[in-house]
Amino acid sequence: MRDEQRNFLIAIALSMAIIVGWQIFFAPPPQKTPGTQQPAATAQQQGAGGNAASGITSGEIPSAGQPSASAPAGTEGVPQAAMSREQMLKAAPRVAIDTPSLRGSISLKGARLDDLVLKKYRETVEPDSANIVLLKPEGLADAYFVETGWAPAAGAQVKLPTPQTLWEVEKGAKLAPDSAVVLKWDNGEGLIFRRTFTVDENYMFSVEQTVENRSGKPVTLFPYARVQRHGIPELEGFFILHEGLIGVLGGELQEITYGDIKEDDARLQKRDSTGGWLGITDKYWAATIIPADQKAPILGRFLYLTKNGRDVFQADWLAKNGITVADGASASTKALVFSGAKEVALVDGYERKFGIDRFELLIDWGWFYFITKPMFWLLHYLYQWLGNYGLAILAATVVIKLVMFPLSNKAYASMAEMKKLHPEMMRIRELYKDDPMQQQKAMMELYRKHKVSPMAGCLPMLVQIPIFFALYKVLFVTIDMRHQPFLGWIKDLSAPDPTSIFNLFGLIPWDPPLFLQIGVLPILMGLTMWVQMKLNPPPPDPIQKRLFDFMPILFVFILAPFPAGLVLYWTWNNILSIMQQYYIMRKHGAEIHLWQNLKESLPFLGKKA
Repeated sequence: MRDEQRNFLIAIALSMAIIVGWQIFFAPPPQKTPGTQQPAATAQQQGAGGNAASGITSGEIPSAGQPSASAPAGTEGVPQAAMSREQMLKAAPRVAIDTPSLRGSISLKGARLDDLVLKKYRETVEPDSANIVLLKPEGLADAYFVETGWAPAAGAQVKLPTPQTLWEVEKGAKLAPDSAVVLKWDNGEGLIFRRTFTVDENYMFSVEQTVENRSGKPVTLFPYARVQRHGIPELEGFFILHEGLIGVLGGELQEITYGDIKEDDARLQKRDSTGGWLGITDKYWAATIIPADQKAPILGRFLYLTKNGRDVFQADWLAKNGITVADGASASTKALVFSGAKEVALVDGYERKFGIDRFELLIDWGWFYFITKPMFWLLHYLYQWLGNYGLAILAATVVIKLVMFPLSNKAYASMAEMKKLHPEMMRIRELYKDDPMQQQKAMMELYRKHKVSPMAGCLPMLVQIPIFFALYKVLFVTIDMRHQPFLGWIKDLSAPDPTSIFNLFGLIPWDPPLFLQIGVLPILMGLTMWVQMKLNPPPPDPIQKRLFDFMPILFVFILAPFPAGLVLYWTWNNILSIMQQYYIMRKHGAEIHLWQNLKESLPFLGKKA
């Protein structure tokens, strides 16, 4: 009996490692206690360091600590947190942005992209919920904006546009896919600057900077771009998801969390690169800055500052090769700005269209990339065909079952043969009950003779591990699954089942705590798991039997907080496994004890029989 008990415990350990281990290691990390960090250098102090502080020898990006470009006059003493977004937007003249995917505006003060609302996405599943606001003007506690500019050559004295510069509109009343906007500023010393903004129908902006030189002497300038965020946003906080600063520099993915860059020895990180991109990412949204010329050398930086007592995070790049503009000539450079939803097809399309180095990594596919992304495309293809991601998950489960059928078939066939050998196994146990070594030897000889493996039943579970992880990742990180309904009460497959048995599925006006949110889908999953286990005769060992009986209940509680789409997959997979196992057992002539085992588990069934 020891070998059977050992194999059973191995199967239990595998199951618990998948589910319990997943929740332990991927749970939100503990938040650091406020006040434990050493005070960061202020933004003004960082900017005062000049070239030595930044590591830039060719030029210097203007300090992130300059006064607010959007603060209304006379409100310097007003707490910034008290200022509304609407007030800040009215503080400076603006040019409207209106596309099928975005609405917002460009601030003429600083010529910044600092006001973007995503038309296609809302805060919740409710149809009247507010749209997602992505970029916000400086002066708000959660300011988030993108800007481009020029840095002077080291030691040069050139009057350049700053975040305080008030630009004028030279062309275009509104930025739209078919309408560019050109802003102009004259420095009064012979240099005329222009910024031409264009945008596609989705989330990619192009900012072309032009310098016209009438100063009577050549001038050398270095283009730069930066994205800056004030404060730490509300985070998902899961280990499997990166939120914070991100980029591909030198061909390598860079991921830096908000907490990591606040450490004393990590507040400025820089790297030389040819092309690449960098920015700041949330779970579903991102703002990134991209050199249009992906063959140009740049210096990319990630840095942390403080301003007015608040955290400031910045990602920026500076061209390493300056542009020299002769007197009477003009020169241009272009940067791309992606600011919007991280839709997979769009991100991949931008990578191909603009040749952006590994831009697909803006979406956190994780360690199982080689399984996760194909899983997404399978679901996406089925969704386009079926029109519902819940149905796509059901269809994908069937496809996966068919692909894995040869392996599963072999495993279930071996299990069926094991059941036929059960009487002989019991005879050997009884014959050698006082000699464990001889009992084990006789068992192994029996297995070899009939070409079966006692571990065959674990194979289907082992195969499911990477598939389970990949589907969880797809449901968790891809915006395509966000707010996607299935049927009835399932309005969002990326969120847990919203119902709970403890308030009678909404009949009682009470919101149970999270650990009691046991919805319809998790209960169905538990029932299918219980039925599948009852296909097999109960184990002779009473400890094993109690564990078997308890496992479905345990899995119900463990899987309840998981995305509904994942529980749907698990439930449907159980149903298909029951059908497959039943068929194979019948095919191999093994006894099926399902109804008998169900009656033994539920005595009232036996009374009715």
